[in-house]
Amino acid sequence: MRTYDPAALARSALSAHPDRPATALVHDSPGARLVVFRIAPGQTVAMHTSSSTVVLHVLSGSGLVSGAQGERAVEAGTIVAYEPDEPHGMRATSHELVLLAAITPRPASR
Repeated sequence: MRTYDPAALARSALSAHPDRPATALVHDSPGARLVVFRIAPGQTVAMHTSSSTVVLHVLSGSGLVSGAQGERAVEAGTIVAYEPDEPHGMRATSHELVLLAAITPRPASR
């Protein structure tokens, strides 16, 4: 058994570039990958697809998620599920947006 503190991981998450959201890999196995995103106001994760199911859990803050049906506002506690190959993206508006993404099965294991 493993236990994780996603809020602490989000606080220590790093960004590859100052304009990009910070991310931290929480868990990685053939069955699932968990990633924390810390998205600053004005930052986005561009629309993309995954061959896996993607479930986002908003840990804190608020922002917008996008999908095939357009954009929806989200806040702490919201869970959003995307089917395989469904386009999805996220962006923080006026507040930081912290998300835990569960990607299952892990994309490379399909």
